[in-house]
Amino acid sequence: MTADDSFGRLDDDDYPAYTMGRAAEILGTTQGFLRAIGEARLITPLRSAGGHRRYSRYQLRIAARARELVDQGTPVDAACRIVILEDQLQEAQRINTQHHHTAENTSTR
Repeated sequence: MTADDSFGRLDDDDYPAYTMGRAAEILGTTQGFLRAIGEARLITPLRSAGGHRRYSRYQLRIAARARELVDQGTPVDAACRIVILEDQLQEAQRINTQHHHTAENTSTR
């Protein structure tokens, strides 16, 4: 791997750049919270060659949303389910918008 390859990953939201300790520090939470949302299958961290959990920026954003809900009094399992449903809704809206644009482009020809 060259230095250019490594620098290119800095912009990759899916690159697992953060250790569990650093991820917990960034989120202002505990490593136990990260384990709990992993057990609830909200996020699945990648594992380093040594077996350590590694998190991406995308996963940290999802974890941050779950933490917001938990901080408001929502149980962890329920918070994880809410975040999953929000993500599914956002994806469905994106697909719907894409279909509308395709239909508009087809009908204007």
